[in-house]
Amino acid sequence: MVGLVVVCHSRALARAAVALAAEMVPGKPVPIEVAAGLDETTFGTDAVAIMTAIAAADQGDGVVLLMDLGSAVLSAELALEMLADDQRDRVLLCPAPLVEGLVAATVAAAGGAGRQEIADEATAALAGKQSHLGAPAVPSEKPDERTRTGPSATFTVRNPHGLHARPAARLVTAVRAFDADVEIRNRSTGSPWVPAASLSRVATLGALSGHELEVRAGGRQARAAVDQVVALAGRAFDEAAGVPEKVVTGRPGAGGLAASPGIGVGPVRHVGSGRPELPEVASRGAAAEWQRIEAALAVVRRDLRRLRAGGGAETAIFDAHLLLLDDADLLADVRSRIEQGTAAPQAWSAAGERLAAEFDALADPYLRGRAADVRAVTDQVLRSILGLPAAALLGSGVLVAPDLTPAEAASLDPEQVVGVLLAYGSPTSHGAILARSRGVPAVVGLGPAVLDLPSGTTIALDGSTGEVVVAPAAAVLADFRERATELSARRTRAAARSAAPAVTRDGVPVAVGANVGSLADARSAESNGADLAGLVRTEFLFLGRESAPDVDEQQAAYLAIAGALDGRRITLRTLDVGGDKPLPYVPMGAEANPFLGVRGIRHSFEHPELLAQQLLAIIRVAHDVPVSVMFPMVSTVSEVFRARRMLDEAVAAHGAGDPPGLQVGIMMEVPAAALKAAAFAPHVDFFSIGTNDLTQYALAAERGNPALGVLADGLDPGVLRLIDAVCRGAGDRVHVSVCGELAADEAAAPILTGLGVRELSVAPAAVPAVKEAVRAVDLATAAVAAVRALGLPDAAAVRERAGR
Repeated sequence: MVGLVVVCHSRALARAAVALAAEMVPGKPVPIEVAAGLDETTFGTDAVAIMTAIAAADQGDGVVLLMDLGSAVLSAELALEMLADDQRDRVLLCPAPLVEGLVAATVAAAGGAGRQEIADEATAALAGKQSHLGAPAVPSEKPDERTRTGPSATFTVRNPHGLHARPAARLVTAVRAFDADVEIRNRSTGSPWVPAASLSRVATLGALSGHELEVRAGGRQARAAVDQVVALAGRAFDEAAGVPEKVVTGRPGAGGLAASPGIGVGPVRHVGSGRPELPEVASRGAAAEWQRIEAALAVVRRDLRRLRAGGGAETAIFDAHLLLLDDADLLADVRSRIEQGTAAPQAWSAAGERLAAEFDALADPYLRGRAADVRAVTDQVLRSILGLPAAALLGSGVLVAPDLTPAEAASLDPEQVVGVLLAYGSPTSHGAILARSRGVPAVVGLGPAVLDLPSGTTIALDGSTGEVVVAPAAAVLADFRERATELSARRTRAAARSAAPAVTRDGVPVAVGANVGSLADARSAESNGADLAGLVRTEFLFLGRESAPDVDEQQAAYLAIAGALDGRRITLRTLDVGGDKPLPYVPMGAEANPFLGVRGIRHSFEHPELLAQQLLAIIRVAHDVPVSVMFPMVSTVSEVFRARRMLDEAVAAHGAGDPPGLQVGIMMEVPAAALKAAAFAPHVDFFSIGTNDLTQYALAAERGNPALGVLADGLDPGVLRLIDAVCRGAGDRVHVSVCGELAADEAAAPILTGLGVRELSVAPAAVPAVKEAVRAVDLATAAVAAVRALGLPDAAAVRERAGR
């Protein structure tokens, strides 16, 4: 098999391109080597590294080498000059576009093509895009006479998004396995015949879902090849079925995933596009106008990266928007307009609208919907150029949106937004968490159909059950309002007793604390009767800035939070970033799976100066107020030893001795740590179970993935068994709390306390209701029910039994 070498200025970009290409040929590994970047973070290319990659990729059939731009070509040519003659003769430099070319080359190589054929396929890889966008495409080849008289068949494309890259690659790979010349055409559009063994030519068909395609073949295995294509088409080219969309209807019971409890009734309100008016201004000169563009792009990139650090479902959206900001075609269009004398706002707006219009013109509704992403990014940059604030909700009512970023969710005004309906997202996404913290009812994962609801349409929703009714009948509306009145009365009763301790019916106290990430959260926690700050997310001090806060700034912030809580104990979690939440001022290499990467305590050990400064600030604060320090993402006892040594060093550096009442604990988020809790117990004062991460790791279900919203339930018996293991391993000396979102689930209160949890830390607004849930628990009965829950098959069964 011919090997491939990717020469690129960015190591992260090269690896991502290789990963994308490999997805096109599952089960058929192609030797692909990367010679990219001078190291993990430094852009550049190196001829010696290219030589090494060529040697590794060459399995005897030679190598095709793809390059990104500029010096990559020069470095590749230099590498060839340094090779031995026989090896140099087996290497072919290919002028193809890197990403499209690599995908096409990988499919061709997997099918056994030779060097020149692979290079030709890669070079023609732009044909699909050219055809789709109206540019001159590669001319049709003269069909082989044998295919005209050979066997043929027709089939209908069943894939939801048409014959896009993956199914097309599956088709091409299958065809290449036969001794036959196979051609294919789109009968629905009247396209010409193209070789089915060419990924780039198949892409020119523009085959969408429902299109009828015709295949014909000639040669010794012509009939087998045609039959195989038809069979593949019948299986939708082995593409996994998409997640079915939930369509909101006008009947009770239809809906999505419950994300934030409460009843909401009101008219549909969309976030106003509020497209800014373009000022009538002349260009200040190409250099000055381009500088305005670059400055605005830098601001928006920074904002998107800060929001992306929240993780969850919104991460992929931010990634897509960041890619749009660097789209070479878009930026080239902007620059061209500026060089022709157009001012920056007009140039950016026109180029963005041109790109959005191209998506609008597509027949496929899925692809057509991407125009909204383009316009969202265009508007964000345009507002930055013009110095305008973000768009706002148009009137009060039920907010309907694709998803909520953390910043958008955090700005929700419960007086104006009576409920939230999201097309995407999950109950454990950061947007949903923040909606709960604001006390705004929310239902998520409703599918894109919800976005088509006309403004002003009356909506009734129950964020506790996921029920959504569009234009409800009078009787249904009356029922929702009655439920809202009852819920309000319960909340009023809970609020009246929020400052009192939460004690079970049989006299066992359970502390109910608050998860806070700002001074405003701390004030809300105090007003809602929180017994303590069970989790202070200290990341709020470190994200969205160009440098780390110093010791004095951290000390002042932590003391302010303690002051807002009137001196109650605060649990300060050390910096939990890295991987999926990078800091712009701390260099980190790209990771294939950041959720399992250098994050939490691992990141702190990689950057000990950050941890040392934070621990010194915590020690200072602990001499004034009760403090618990908590280390995140701990997996091994040795990590606890190292963290405690650094804590001792901070005590010594402060020079005032051990702080009175300082407690040391760890987050239980890693299943392996939960199962060996007894090994940690002698070295800590408390365990805090982070059920958000513990659940996603235990169930292999990413918490922000809307397709997995039902699966990623912390009441799954497997997760409960891990919580049980922590409580058993803690013994009588180590205090166990839960600070994940499961703690705020009123159905979980009897089970968690029954297993041995004695502290629940929740969003500030949830404190009164959780205290009421604890007061309703009979611990003896709860302990029996909790044991039974461990033996149930799934979370649904646990919830059903808990509701009896």
